[in-house]
Amino acid sequence: MLIRSCVCLCVLLTITVAAFSGAPHPVVVFAGSASQPPLEEAVKVFQAKTGTSVILHLGGSGTMLNQIRLTGQGDLYIPGSPDYMEKARGFGLVDGSSSIIAYLIPALIVAKGNPLHINSLEDLQRTGLRIGIADPNGVCVGLYAVEILEANAITDKIRDNLRGMVESCSKTAAMIPLNMVDVVLGWREFASWNPEAMDIVLLDPGQIPRLAYIPVSMLRNAENPKGAEAFVAFLESEEGQAIFQKHGYLTDENAARKFAPMANIGGTYTLPESW
Repeated sequence: MLIRSCVCLCVLLTITVAAFSGAPHPVVVFAGSASQPPLEEAVKVFQAKTGTSVILHLGGSGTMLNQIRLTGQGDLYIPGSPDYMEKARGFGLVDGSSSIIAYLIPALIVAKGNPLHINSLEDLQRTGLRIGIADPNGVCVGLYAVEILEANAITDKIRDNLRGMVESCSKTAAMIPLNMVDVVLGWREFASWNPEAMDIVLLDPGQIPRLAYIPVSMLRNAENPKGAEAFVAFLESEEGQAIFQKHGYLTDENAARKFAPMANIGGTYTLPESW
């Protein structure tokens, strides 16, 4: 609790100092770390092109949402799936429509070369296999992992193998390089973050009930709406989309659908009480 309070206080102090420094108010972004590598690059390019400063806060989508609610600050919210954007809308923090920046595909992430020959969702049932997922109560990819396990009636068969329940996408992706687990039920895009250490095992298309997308919306209390609009326009531009593509993300819905033609895109999922 102390650590979380300190983090939130630091966020508030950062925004407050920027607001009273005499400089133009920066664009303050709260984002789920599912989009961390391309967003960090996009911020650098945007700042260099426009001279507009961007303060980028990254973490679990639920944690970022809580910081917005606590501080009452921020210009843009970019969670890792529409589930948390709907929560933000329910709290009255955003209004209007959301833009879609990129798409996310559920997949298994294994160590480079797949030394344990994990080739399917069914292989997660092996005795003693260490499976990593994110905390489904605060991280989008954890919620999608649970949805897949439940949809395929495999939860009870693999529950003893579950490890981690970490609090962000960045920490979930790091579980493989750090040898904390043998396999991660995460996003296909994780493997592009560290291709020397990770490989992708795609799921059977029929086992994926839902594909995700990364939405962006302006916050109701945005202090720099013009700057926020300009940053969103950059993310949607050919140059901004190319940054996401460079990092292995899909920016076209038809390309995403090829991984699971019958899956829904977007929508929300309610975590079962058993989790």
